[in-house]
Amino acid sequence: MVYIGPAAKPTAADTRDFMASFLDPWIAFIAAHPWLGYLTLFLAALLEAIPVLGAVIPGSTIILALGALVPGGELRLGPVLAAAIAGAMLGDGMAFWIGHRAQRKILSAGPLSNYPRLVARSEAFFHRWGTLAVFFARFVPPIRAFVPVTAGALGMPPLNFFAVNIPAILLWAAAHVLPGVLAVSALHEYAGIPHHTGIGKHYWILTVTGGALLAALAAWIIRRRRRHMITSAPEGNDTR
Repeated sequence: MVYIGPAAKPTAADTRDFMASFLDPWIAFIAAHPWLGYLTLFLAALLEAIPVLGAVIPGSTIILALGALVPGGELRLGPVLAAAIAGAMLGDGMAFWIGHRAQRKILSAGPLSNYPRLVARSEAFFHRWGTLAVFFARFVPPIRAFVPVTAGALGMPPLNFFAVNIPAILLWAAAHVLPGVLAVSALHEYAGIPHHTGIGKHYWILTVTGGALLAALAAWIIRRRRRHMITSAPEGNDTR
């Protein structure tokens, strides 16, 4: 008869091996093909700025995660920032010009007609803050993807739009790229984690991804509860 003892508890090394099995092949692929990393950053920033798509594409999460690859040399800081900035500028610029050409009818046509609440929120945001709405919206998902087209549709002058939008994008790109760079660098510098192990970037990427999933889950639960409250309100307020 063979005695099987209690299962060994997972160690820190086991956890690192588990993370590495998922992330190391992906990191190695990016290191061998850095242009794909920059293209991914560009597309993430671009798609996040397009109405409707920007409400579902986790562009910010992708950019935050890929910032972890700068300290180890898989990607370079300058091209990373340039790719994020270029994608965001192209996305916001296209959305604004579409709204500018189509005018207000674009807000109730096509894909936007399926998102009346987000369009209404974007209009309210724009009316409340005026020109500064373009700046603030860059940091407020998901209306970030709707304010540029709304600004164009409501007749905001192009010069005013780009004068505020460009500085907002520059700050937004830095705010999304630099945290990953600084966090992984700090883990290597102060936590004594060697650069060649890659553990610092593993922790950062998993933290960002897990945080994004939790935020998405919380948003889904809140929307579901609000929808339930709205649909059940008439019955609850019936006093007959």
